[in-house]
Amino acid sequence: MTQRTALDEVDAKGSFKRTDATYRNVIEEGGRFEPAWGRYHLYVALACPWADGALAALYMKGLEHVISHSVVHPTWQRTRPQNPGDMHCGWVFRNPGDPPLANSLGYGQFECDDALLPDIVNNCKFVRDLYEKSNDKTGKYSTPVLWDKREGTIVNNESMDILKMFNTKFNKFAKNPELDLFPAHLAKVTEEANAWIYPNINNGVYRCGFAKTQEAYDIAVKDLAAALDKAESLLSKQRYVAGDSFTFMDLRLFMTLVRFDPVYVVYFKTNVGTIESNYPNLFNYIKDIYQYPGMSKAINMKHIKMHYFTSHPDLNKFAIIPKGRDVDLSGPHNRGKTSAPSDVSCWAKILDFFSGRK
Repeated sequence: MTQRTALDEVDAKGSFKRTDATYRNVIEEGGRFEPAWGRYHLYVALACPWADGALAALYMKGLEHVISHSVVHPTWQRTRPQNPGDMHCGWVFRNPGDPPLANSLGYGQFECDDALLPDIVNNCKFVRDLYEKSNDKTGKYSTPVLWDKREGTIVNNESMDILKMFNTKFNKFAKNPELDLFPAHLAKVTEEANAWIYPNINNGVYRCGFAKTQEAYDIAVKDLAAALDKAESLLSKQRYVAGDSFTFMDLRLFMTLVRFDPVYVVYFKTNVGTIESNYPNLFNYIKDIYQYPGMSKAINMKHIKMHYFTSHPDLNKFAIIPKGRDVDLSGPHNRGKTSAPSDVSCWAKILDFFSGRK
């Protein structure tokens, strides 16, 4: 079995091709994995949009007292440093206050901060260890990982599956059981949105960043630009992707957009514009979603920037982290008034004034 990361998932034309998750068990009443208080544990990287989305759902549903979790260090390390022939790098567990880590080439010093939560279930040093405990045959050791403490195995490592399970399967324990991220009456709308948002925005930024030919990059960045324009237009007319209701699509779109300016514009060469400067509706949308109850708790911009800029020596050998701008996402936004873009509203007020309507 050959170990790999997402950077290795490219086809003959140099295009990034994300492989499917392999652990797809479902938690359900009467099944092998039943809903239970304290039985499951979630392993996440705060930098990873897929894992971070699962953690945000955990917080929003009010399940942190039911399902425990661990947070890895953002800087990838050699997962088998004692084996000279095994060069795989991936997620590592550390304790707050441990000595800082360098990147896999020895550059930089990246602290072990208070956001880290070690593996209290298996006492593993690497996420790779969890997969090997589960007799993994794929060699890709990604997050999120939903773990069953009772059987000592991975239940699921597909973020969408985990979102769906958190959404309904633990409602009898949840503090916010009324929150429904997958409302049945919006299923068609959300699936239609996912059909263009996932490949062109969520996965689109990776298609740009991990492309290994100019042709593959040019296609990916064109698709991304068109999808951003489409999202900007859509969100000029309505508050959320599916209309007036917050759904899983808002969670997933937000997780990509909140990383766009701090990381993807530079690191993944997605410089078709910045969200803050060129997409005013998306920028206000980011602030709106960030302020959704439970969301901001999952966002750690320090971990986000540290991971991307320090974990891939092929893209950033010396692990220099760009300064970027400090943006207050808790500031005011106009998302309660999205029936018309802000500039249209301004002109409407001027016309009302001169026509005598105040």
